[in-house]
Amino acid sequence: MGGQLSAPGGGGSLPRPVNADWMSALCPRLWDVPLHHLSIPGSHDTMTYCLNKRSPISHSQSWLLQLLGKLLPCVTRPMVLKWSVTQALDVTEQLDVGVRYLDLRVAHVPEGSRRNLHFVHFVYTTALVEDTLTEISEWLERHPREVVILACRGFEGLTEELHEYLVACVRNIFGHMLCPRGEVPTLRQLWARGQQVLLSYEDERTLSRHRELWPGLPYWWADQAKPTELVRYLEHMKSCGRPGGLFVAGINLTENLEYVLVHPAGSLRKMTLPHLAYLTAWVREQSPGPGARCTNVIAGDFVGADSFISDVIRLNEKLLPC
Repeated sequence: MGGQLSAPGGGGSLPRPVNADWMSALCPRLWDVPLHHLSIPGSHDTMTYCLNKRSPISHSQSWLLQLLGKLLPCVTRPMVLKWSVTQALDVTEQLDVGVRYLDLRVAHVPEGSRRNLHFVHFVYTTALVEDTLTEISEWLERHPREVVILACRGFEGLTEELHEYLVACVRNIFGHMLCPRGEVPTLRQLWARGQQVLLSYEDERTLSRHRELWPGLPYWWADQAKPTELVRYLEHMKSCGRPGGLFVAGINLTENLEYVLVHPAGSLRKMTLPHLAYLTAWVREQSPGPGARCTNVIAGDFVGADSFISDVIRLNEKLLPC
């Protein structure tokens, strides 16, 4: 059911994504399984690949960090940046390698124009939300049997007017691709309707006004710097029983102040990559389906750096009869 990247031909050839159409390549017996019972790979803080040293520090951060960012930008911004970047692939590359859950933290930059919306993770991204949604829509047009789950979250600095503007952008860009909320659909149902996008929206007031939006997805976030503690947390959450609909298990490590102080030359990438083998070993042990201990979306950092995406996709084979 797909692999990672392969390079066709001789040396110098560009990698070819082999998971770009993994949903349509699933065994037909899985086309009638609701999405919340499938195993779906996702990216945590999807848009952090487009942060740079000129990106301003988020206004949601502490006043001290914002002050240091203004007084000592050459020191503060690079330090914040290296602990903010969670992805190396851009959004099209993530979709190409098989990611089908995108974690979109939306923000309005106070110094920006009235309606320009960006993404945020400690600092604001250079990418605009409208441009990114258009890029996703164009990718979906090229892959008409692939389905994405877009999780719009955070909404730093968004007024009610900006929420309505964002929903209007979503409608204009995706149109008939949007699947309105209701029972979680199967791939076969979505294909029959020409729908490819489930968009979850973590603002209750906006959600109540727009039927094309889905409620925010539960996200199991361990908030741990040690992989053993992260896995312990996820196993605890599994023991409590899975949510009824779509949900996300995050295998992303999270730095804390103690870890940063002990690793002054470190970064989130340096913190994460050595532990990917341990985390993907946990992934391979999971099972999708309706059971209380089953997983659904599994989201990670630096997707594409190892076999994580293919491992998550391959879990769907466990739903097939022996």
